[in-house]
Amino acid sequence: MGKHWDAVATAINTRLAELDLTQRELAERSGVSTATLRQLQNNYEPRRRSPRTLAAISEGLRWPADHLAQVLEGEVSREDTGTLRSDVARLSHELTDARAEIDDLRAEVRQLGTKLSDIEARDAR
Repeated sequence: MGKHWDAVATAINTRLAELDLTQRELAERSGVSTATLRQLQNNYEPRRRSPRTLAAISEGLRWPADHLAQVLEGEVSREDTGTLRSDVARLSHELTDARAEIDDLRAEVRQLGTKLSDIEARDAR
């Protein structure tokens, strides 16, 4: 089976967008140079890469270490990728809902603090 460097490029770019990461942030997380990441993201000069490079990038993207190697070999199906995307979308919505609830709770705590201060001020008179 041939190598699927175009699928690796798509996987990296899609995951960066899902995680809202920059190329520089991924370079820092993975220890892989931005030049190498750029080549992989653009499928420029596809060539054999060290398994450690793909593993480091996979882990930097919060995937199992062998994920990009599996993509390269065509072992990760579009269905698997779709499932991952739907999981990320679901978690993103849950996180948005949780943040909104936290903001509401903070507002209520501030209101209670204000009311308590008012009561304490009246009692002090």
